[in-house]
Amino acid sequence: MCGICGYFQLKRETRSVSEDDLRLMCRQMVSRGPDGEGIWQNESKKIGLGHRRLSIIDLSENATQPMTNEDGKVVLAFNGEIYNHAELRLRLEKESNHKWKTDHSDTEVIIHAYEEWGIKCIDEFRGCFAFALWDERKEILFLVRDRLGIKPLYYCIDAGTLFFASEIKALLPVIKRCPKMNERAIFDYLTFLCVPGKETLFDGIYKVCPANYLMFDSKGRYNVSKYWDVWNHILPEIRCASDAEIHSAIRKELDIAVQYRKVSDVPVGVFLSGGVDSSTNCYLFSKNHSTEMNAFCIGYSDAASDYRNENHYAKQVADECNAIFHERYLSESDWLSFIPEMIRLQDEPIADPTCVPSYYVSKLARENGIKVAQVGEGSDELFIGYDLWLKFHWAQELDRKCIWNTPKKLGYGVVSHSKRYGATIYTEILRRASKGEPLFYSGAEFFYHNDKKEILSNRMKDMIGERDSFEAIRNIYERFIDTAWEKSDLNWMSYADMNVRLPELLLMRVDKMSMGVSLECRVPFLDHRVVELAMSIPGSRKIEGNITKRMLKESVRGMVPNDIIDRRKQGFGIPIHSWINKKLGSHMRESVFTFANSTSLFDYTVLKDKMESFNANQIWCLYNLSEWWKTYIN
Repeated sequence: MCGICGYFQLKRETRSVSEDDLRLMCRQMVSRGPDGEGIWQNESKKIGLGHRRLSIIDLSENATQPMTNEDGKVVLAFNGEIYNHAELRLRLEKESNHKWKTDHSDTEVIIHAYEEWGIKCIDEFRGCFAFALWDERKEILFLVRDRLGIKPLYYCIDAGTLFFASEIKALLPVIKRCPKMNERAIFDYLTFLCVPGKETLFDGIYKVCPANYLMFDSKGRYNVSKYWDVWNHILPEIRCASDAEIHSAIRKELDIAVQYRKVSDVPVGVFLSGGVDSSTNCYLFSKNHSTEMNAFCIGYSDAASDYRNENHYAKQVADECNAIFHERYLSESDWLSFIPEMIRLQDEPIADPTCVPSYYVSKLARENGIKVAQVGEGSDELFIGYDLWLKFHWAQELDRKCIWNTPKKLGYGVVSHSKRYGATIYTEILRRASKGEPLFYSGAEFFYHNDKKEILSNRMKDMIGERDSFEAIRNIYERFIDTAWEKSDLNWMSYADMNVRLPELLLMRVDKMSMGVSLECRVPFLDHRVVELAMSIPGSRKIEGNITKRMLKESVRGMVPNDIIDRRKQGFGIPIHSWINKKLGSHMRESVFTFANSTSLFDYTVLKDKMESFNANQIWCLYNLSEWWKTYIN
């Protein structure tokens, strides 16, 4: 894992960009690559690439980046890992006559794969990646992001020059205009806890979306291509397979995914919470493992009724896997002291409070000599691991039985004016049903439509108009309706979160917090072969008997202990509801009030009046936004 950056002059007469500018961009991402820095510009200085290196595969100097092919006509700056690079190299060596400069660098595999197969080479890659590839002969630049959005890549166009980087903060020093807030994106941020699609909370700065590549040419033209969608890779044999056959296939693909992610020239460990996902990862990791194995866990020194420490379950799994168990207990003071650094690392708000334990468990691993860790993200989204999803599923079934829209509109009209129910999930479900929208937007929503309309200022309400946050995901829903092999509610929930919550919230939480301490995190459950397998299973079979994650649990039963598999899911969380009534809560409220009073985004009077009725997650969402504004905009 590394940090990449660069520029491409899209117009003939534009600003000059120097080597010093590239080094300035690289300097903002040192924690992503503490092991070295590389700069490349072509002869005309029309394009330049920068790279900060975190050495994982092929630690030699020959593997430094930006890397070129033999004649210097293809240049690559790459962040990520291609796990099947060894097989691809053997294939390339048989099919071509390239002169290899490295012993086993996956970076060089990308370069020669592109030379042989063009940009379609990305179809062959099994891994996580974000890279910039320059083809000097064609004068074409590609910006590419992996299928599931595990690694980030941002870009902007300033005075005719394209700038791009792994982090937004690397773009800010070279953009001539002052950073501005993307005010329209606030509306969707309050719903999704992140900004969906290509937008960010910085005006004029965009994301390369998952499974997309952007192609820019020397005439300033560019286009966007989506190179992968799970519905185009469904496995027909799984759709009608027996439970036993599906269980066997899941365990086999997960085992392959975990073993691939153990390949490294530096020590690899695992994050372990004691739940079925991380435990499955740990047991598969320990299979045929000949060297010392390390597992890492976070708990809380003053955990309260809203969060129970699970460390004893994690310790049980670590002991059975013969892993050295490392744990740390966090306090409220750890949280408070970390907040300024958290905001800096986030780049833009990621309103998930588990950014805090994600950082500290990464730090714990790094302090114990680990440079790579495997994590359990993605399982819940693929195998239906949330009770909330079942409730939305049942609500959607009821909505489907009520074919008349008038009662829904009347019901919404009544409850939306109720002080008790006006801003609840029940009112929101009625609102969506009355508009013919899917009831499920995302697995993590903190503010519903009426909440937002109440607290936003009149200026913001005028700007937003009649729009609701379904517009931010409408294209995803339409793609689902057009291409999904089974258009079930459960499949929609998986697909929606696979396109929004996972890449822009959960995976960015992992990436940004772990890279803040120079740790690479790998995600076996989001190997695209595992994803394609999981999404080929009929939704109803995943929750048979109303058991969440049924298929995964039965797949690993006999390997993972029953008391781990069958215990109630808690999730990787924090005791925020308890802490918000202490020092942390007063600090957060003060920050939000200052933000609201200093901007015209919210109705200060209404916000202050409603603050006491907000739950801890809603306060955290506003607080994360206010601290970001203070750090980056104000």
